[in-house]
Amino acid sequence: MNKCAVITGITGQDGAYLSRLLLDKGYRVIGFTPRRGSDTTWRLREMRVADRVEMIYGDVTDLSSVLHVMRSQQPDEVYNLAAQSFVGASWNQPVHTADVNAIGTVNVLEAIRQSCPKARFYQASTSEMFGNVQSPKQSESTPFYPRSPYGVAKLYGHWITVNYRESFGLHASSGILFNHESPLRGIEFVTRKITDAVARIKLGRQRTLKLGNMDARRDWGFAGDYVQAMWLMLQQPKPDDYVIATGNSTSVKEFCSVAFQIAGLESDAHVEIDKSLMRPAEVDMLLGDPTKAKSLLGWEPSTPLRQTIEMMIDADLQRVRNE
Repeated sequence: MNKCAVITGITGQDGAYLSRLLLDKGYRVIGFTPRRGSDTTWRLREMRVADRVEMIYGDVTDLSSVLHVMRSQQPDEVYNLAAQSFVGASWNQPVHTADVNAIGTVNVLEAIRQSCPKARFYQASTSEMFGNVQSPKQSESTPFYPRSPYGVAKLYGHWITVNYRESFGLHASSGILFNHESPLRGIEFVTRKITDAVARIKLGRQRTLKLGNMDARRDWGFAGDYVQAMWLMLQQPKPDDYVIATGNSTSVKEFCSVAFQIAGLESDAHVEIDKSLMRPAEVDMLLGDPTKAKSLLGWEPSTPLRQTIEMMIDADLQRVRNE
């Protein structure tokens, strides 16, 4: 019998890539997501899996709806990708961010504990939990110091996953994923903001790109590689937590320069600094150490950053042309 997987937040970037991965492996995939007034399934359509995923509408902040799904579907695996995922918005929406990223996580865990305790659980943790980094390179043993309401809420989600693993014996693992990008990235994220602007400038639809902190450095990978690590975690005999990263750091300025270069443009001619885009508390640098994932999961990234940027620009050029 094919395995059944429930994915919360299935309409996001990672949900779309993970859906395709699991479907290709023969899983029955159930998407658990709130019903929205606007269309949110475009990523699933771009991955050509929208008609192969079974959608159930509900909300991770509503325990009763999560319980209903877990009881009725009895999944083998649950991937909790639901989140208010934009760091910048978390200062203006701290309560909503906590409701989804923190309380939402414990709701899913509690529903599993009560309804299908043998199901294996994946929690989408984040490098933003490291925040004001306590070591030059961050591993599973690096202390956390979140610098945003987003990071704080995700840290609760991370530790409650550990707690349910240790308290109730659930097969519950967390992937501490560093930044990962793709053509499916939301337009509000700086990487997609850059590639969208590059496409518009290239096609004469826009003249300038306004950015905030150009010196911030991140460990950027490809989302398609990172969902493979999620799946691998749930195939292990014992649950655990893993840093998923490339081990390379790139500044926003460098990312921007590469993106413009790919399009045959000069970034200096089009980029302006807008201080209103600066965050109240910045995370200056994130750099992951994926040694544990490589040695225990056999996972390592396969897509260079430049290739990811090229994919994003190609997709945005096509989108802008079709507007």
